[in-house]
Amino acid sequence: MGIHYDYKSTKGNKLMEKQAKREKKLAEKKAKREAKEGPKVQEEPEKTLDASKPITLDFLTNPDK
Repeated sequence: MGIHYDYKSTKGNKLMEKQAKREKKLAEKKAKREAKEGPKVQEEPEKTLDASKPITLDFLTNPDK
């Protein structure tokens, strides 16, 4: 009877420890990855279309724009 009684009474603590261990491991991985990649460069803002210009077929099909 001792092992079953012990399991239910300590289940919550074990789950919390497991979650903390998982979060710590993920944080270490994230820190390692960020250190390896270096600081993040700000991304360029997304270009928006000018509402005053009409949309033409050339504009839609030209990959350079």
